Amino acid sequence: MNSFTTQSSCADTNELGSLSAQQALNNMLQAIDEKAGDELVPLTEAVDRILAEPIRSTIDVPAHRNSAVDGYAIMQDDLAKADQLSSLLVIGQVVAGHPEHSPLQLGQAIQIMTGAKMPNNADTVIMQEHVKRDGQTICFDARHRAGQNVRQAGEDIQRGEVVLAAGIKLSPAQIGLIASLGRAEIRVKAALSVALFSTGDEILNIGEAPREACIYDSNRYSLSAALRKLGCKVLDMGIIPDHPEQLREAFQLAAANADIIFTSGGVSVGEADYTKQILAETGQVDFWKVAIKPGRPIAFGHIDEAVFFGLPGNPVAVMVTFYQFALPCLEKLMGLSQPLLHPSIEVKCSQPIAKRVGRTEIQRGILSQQLDGSWQVKTAGKQGSGILRSMSEANAFIILQHERGPVKADEYVTVQTFSGLF
Repeated sequence: MNSFTTQSSCADTNELGSLSAQQALNNMLQAIDEKAGDELVPLTEAVDRILAEPIRSTIDVPAHRNSAVDGYAIMQDDLAKADQLSSLLVIGQVVAGHPEHSPLQLGQAIQIMTGAKMPNNADTVIMQEHVKRDGQTICFDARHRAGQNVRQAGEDIQRGEVVLAAGIKLSPAQIGLIASLGRAEIRVKAALSVALFSTGDEILNIGEAPREACIYDSNRYSLSAALRKLGCKVLDMGIIPDHPEQLREAFQLAAANADIIFTSGGVSVGEADYTKQILAETGQVDFWKVAIKPGRPIAFGHIDEAVFFGLPGNPVAVMVTFYQFALPCLEKLMGLSQPLLHPSIEVKCSQPIAKRVGRTEIQRGILSQQLDGSWQVKTAGKQGSGILRSMSEANAFIILQHERGPVKADEYVTVQTFSGLF
């Protein structure tokens, strides 16, 4: 009987020699370290940057005791006793930025505005809505307690306290927190530089006239957008044809000018794919079959000092492998102490999904909230790795784990929302 041997593919029932998705990610993370470097930037330009050093307060916040409301500052000994009223003489007014230096005496009150410094001896504020005023006299009942409506010095932040740890991605609220300390500049991690190109004679630049058997390059644009959103500096090297010398020059140029290199295409089985050959000559790169759909062929390693990611050529496979593998690595390379939030929840799937045990499958899904408040997910149309439209219409990944089999309607599945990813 005649026989012949074939190479495994993502369509095979048993993908021999494939790494699980988790194994592949673990291997990548173990092989990389944070890229060194930081820079001093104005606070106004620091949002979404990664903090390079702890922020320690040099002041108390608030800097002084102040009123939390508009009302009347008094001494607690003048609070009304049960079933009685207290009547006090108003001797003045204090507003924010203009402190009152005269100490308060028993039987007296000072009208005070929100944020204004508390007068000496005053320790309690009565809201103006709870006071009856007649000329220079106020009257209030016994509902009030000592120390109310007063913000203490250092109540929010104490002098010398570390308020923000290094390695966090700065949010608008954290920018405001730093501003409250009087800081005009802060030190942040230097942005990663990323070289990016696509490979293949069949790839067209947008704007070119259509040609038979060719397709427009979408991968560079989706990857560039994702990288820029992360704050990376992107060196777009365009499309490199399937020519050994041009590929070699591209890799050498990329390694000399970038911390990280991304390519799409040229890492799967194919007679015209010279990427493997060139990378074997110029770097230390492994080519993996990962038990994941879409995105089975992945290359990863180093070219000189640059980290290299070789992603598949299909548009959806590029995006899936970027977010499942490259993004966690980029977070480590950027020096993030805590990964970005990629919310994952368990929700009912409204339809059956075919799935076999032995590989991770990532479907594009549409997550929606029902009238009763519950959440459910359905697939976003056709799931082929070249169908980018369903990716653009989705708002979540449906993660079907390595050991999971087929999904029945109304079974729970893991959903990773695009919030925090896109």
